[in-house]
Amino acid sequence: MTSRIVKISGPTVHASGLSSCFMHEVVKLGPKKLLGEIIMIEGPLAIIQVYEDTMGLKIGEGLEQTGELLSVELGPGLIGSIFDGIQRPLPELAERWGSFIERGVEVYSLNRKKKWHFIPSVKKGDKVTPGMVLGTVQETKKIKIKILVPKNIEGVVQDISEGEFTITEPVAKLDNGKALPLIQRCNIRQPRFAAERLPVDTPMLTGQRILDTLFPVGEGGSAVIPGGFGTGKTVLEHTIAKYADADIIIYIGCGERGNEMADILHHFPLLKDPYTGRSLMERTILIANTSNMPVAAREASIYTGMTIAEYFRDMGFRVAIMADSTSRWAEALREISSRLEEMPGEEGYPTYLASRLGAFYERAGRARCLGRPDEIGTITIIGAVSPPGGDFSEPTTQASMRMASTFWALDYDLAHQRHFPAINWTGSYSLIYPNLVNWYAENVDPNWPNMVSEVHAILQREEKLIEAVKIIGLDAMGDKERVELEGARLIREGYLRQSSYHPTDAFCSFHRQEKMLSLFLYYYKTITNVTKKGGSLDKILQAPMKESLLRAKELDEEKLEKEIERLRAEIIDYFDVFIGI
Repeated sequence: MTSRIVKISGPTVHASGLSSCFMHEVVKLGPKKLLGEIIMIEGPLAIIQVYEDTMGLKIGEGLEQTGELLSVELGPGLIGSIFDGIQRPLPELAERWGSFIERGVEVYSLNRKKKWHFIPSVKKGDKVTPGMVLGTVQETKKIKIKILVPKNIEGVVQDISEGEFTITEPVAKLDNGKALPLIQRCNIRQPRFAAERLPVDTPMLTGQRILDTLFPVGEGGSAVIPGGFGTGKTVLEHTIAKYADADIIIYIGCGERGNEMADILHHFPLLKDPYTGRSLMERTILIANTSNMPVAAREASIYTGMTIAEYFRDMGFRVAIMADSTSRWAEALREISSRLEEMPGEEGYPTYLASRLGAFYERAGRARCLGRPDEIGTITIIGAVSPPGGDFSEPTTQASMRMASTFWALDYDLAHQRHFPAINWTGSYSLIYPNLVNWYAENVDPNWPNMVSEVHAILQREEKLIEAVKIIGLDAMGDKERVELEGARLIREGYLRQSSYHPTDAFCSFHRQEKMLSLFLYYYKTITNVTKKGGSLDKILQAPMKESLLRAKELDEEKLEKEIERLRAEIIDYFDVFIGI
């Protein structure tokens, strides 16, 4: 029986006559061989989601089974690449077909012609098992990738040698006849195996003070950034992608505006990695699936990025994924679900939305590498959520909150005040923070946990005082309360607020954060103590060093140390002379 298309509904196609088809099998439809994946089988019918525009596809046209699962190519050449949602290299497609890519085009994800210098790590006669390192390839100046034995393959090395190889040429042969090239393929729906999952106990430095100080995300943890339109989700994800302390950054533009992805493509190659001084693209992989691209490919883009991340995690790298945004991914699920005429859940989303989000976030983690238990790799997920109208009670935000360990709530009012990052410090939280306290105490400052608790207490106290000011007015407040408000304002504007454009303030190390935070808390304690001793409110509010405090964040590391010492001395001298401590 010849397979043929019997129904077309947007990105979903119903077909009959497929021989021994199976779930998630890749098929090619029509004369243009549009790429699709079987997502449901009902009796004689197979339902396929198509990763390209189905315009022009006709009922009665044939389709071709491949017998393969939707997979990505993994090997040298990934770093610095730009792919679409199903790992087609966009620069190569643009070079061949221009701005508008032909449907049904087939190109290799990785360059088949380029040769890579392979250095063996094992020798003839060694027994190898899945996850063991065959050898290494220097992919960029700073990143040396490991060529791993694929899963389900083991044996004794019969032949291996150093030399120049393309990714498809075998670099080793086993006694069972298996030839191992530099490239391997991996199904995107199936998580890659790790030897052991480990608890998260180390923070990932984002370079943003409010995040690293008050609401840290751990290496191997997950964070959610919900916020309405214009609150700065994409800018924050761009900033974290630039400055996060990770070996590999994978940025997934899932259903976002094309101009935002164009901004990344323009600026990232020009920026320097703060840790290596080299181009940021030498540790970055971009997956661009903008809002005008096929909706089914948007659904696949999340899994494509995650599978690439797991590949680098298995080498022992620290990987950070920026998913912008999971709301657009959820909308793709909703559209496909409606085409399948499934029973809708809340707000029309499929009933399995929460389980799909959970399966995605669960692929983050810290793990021992398969075949090399002494090496540890991590995947940290930072996912943006775009709730309609800024409503955090909508299904995608709520499901994401249940799955992620860190919640960074963006605030309209702060964004309109040009406070960046516009993180609402009363609505955000980090469930992983208790696991990180020991690390902070050992690596930043023994008193760091206490300082963080003080900042939380100050900000919470300020919220209550602001409510009182709205009722009775600032002039009716007592001196103690007005001084507390002034101290909290300085902490907010001088410490929590950053400039994503300032060359020094855009990124802040843990050492710099500790120095700055201790200074602001010292000033806060000083003015509150002065008030308790009857010091003049006017003298406190007119303290001349306040402007220098607010400008301290713009100083480089060397100048900051000296400025902090100077400001401490000035604070002591000023309050000694004018208030008589």
